[in-house]
Amino acid sequence: MSDWTNRPRHPGQPPPEWSPRHEPAAPFLAPSTREAPPPSPRRAPPPSTRTAPLPGMPSPAAPGRYDSGPNPRGGRGSRNPRRRAGRGRRYLRTAGVLVSALVLGGAGTYVWADTRLNQEVDLGALGARVPAGEGTTYLVVGSDSREGLSEQDRKDLNTGSAEGRRTDSVILLHTGASGTTMVSLPRDSWVTLPPYVDPGTGRGYRAAPDKLNAAFSLGGPDLLVRTVERNTGVRVDHYAEIGFAGFVGVVDAVGGVDLCLGRPVRDKDSGANLPAGCQTLDGAEALAFVRQRKQEAQGDLGRTRNQQRFLAALARKAATPSTLADPSTSFPTLRAGLDTLIVDEGTELPDLMGLFEAMRKATGGGGRQLNVPLADPDLRTPKGSAVKWDDRRARALFDALREDRPPG
Repeated sequence: MSDWTNRPRHPGQPPPEWSPRHEPAAPFLAPSTREAPPPSPRRAPPPSTRTAPLPGMPSPAAPGRYDSGPNPRGGRGSRNPRRRAGRGRRYLRTAGVLVSALVLGGAGTYVWADTRLNQEVDLGALGARVPAGEGTTYLVVGSDSREGLSEQDRKDLNTGSAEGRRTDSVILLHTGASGTTMVSLPRDSWVTLPPYVDPGTGRGYRAAPDKLNAAFSLGGPDLLVRTVERNTGVRVDHYAEIGFAGFVGVVDAVGGVDLCLGRPVRDKDSGANLPAGCQTLDGAEALAFVRQRKQEAQGDLGRTRNQQRFLAALARKAATPSTLADPSTSFPTLRAGLDTLIVDEGTELPDLMGLFEAMRKATGGGGRQLNVPLADPDLRTPKGSAVKWDDRRARALFDALREDRPPG
């Protein structure tokens, strides 16, 4: 496919430079405080059991005295006011301790996680790029990096021993005013690679057609981002990549993922050997399931559908209250995800949380899960069988993402 830009240009003319937009930071609003008025010099009224509001908080009840003395009719109003006041103070102290523990624990986790972010991709150094669009677009990549896996792990997971990284999944995830849309780009998509320099040899190459996966193999994340932008016209705001070890670790940390299969799934290359029916997949079984494609009638396209389906099940499991509220589950999940996660230099923890929330919405029924429209799922090329996009419908889809409009 040829690259898309917003304005016509002559053949051979490079795309113009575009400067990223810098949004002004939101002003910091300090919380208001209100001190309690000084005590009145007048004679104090009878003891009251009403607890005073915290500073800055309105009173939950209308002014007045409650349980201020013996109730002539008996009942609850005759309780000892000092005992109730003491109990209220104990409740407040207990609540204060709990809130402090949560705040300190959350801050510690935030600092710990922030120091573990591997920000090795520099999107600002990519040179000429397509214009920035509306909303936020993430490029989410599942790679076959073996980093973090022992030799025994590689055998158990059927990952082979190939060095380097290749893509197993490529997803454009867009979120904005029109909602959240996840678009899977088959790794065998027949696209145009932009000119690039081989990072290993320093040799330069002209723009040429090839599979999308080749961009990642030949030039890593930088060339992959440039290739996606050139062929979609959509600006990538953030990049996130997770390897095999991280994927397996996340699934195991949440206790496995529930999935119902309409037929057995068996694939020698990926190691998948799953019976039909509903079952809980552990990390190794889940990895084999999302990697297999040999028995899929539509090959790579069928695999992208399986990946979207599994991500939806994983998002549902990870977002359950029992997972989020249990530190013994949520902390290992976060640690496993960060162990092999690679992001761009502009991605901070708030951006990462935005990515997770967008992924949860897209896979949880609050968004859209799509595959790029195809014209030929079995295109014969000099590089083997590839997937050809439907130019007209794909252009309409990517235009909608760039302009933050609902697709279709």
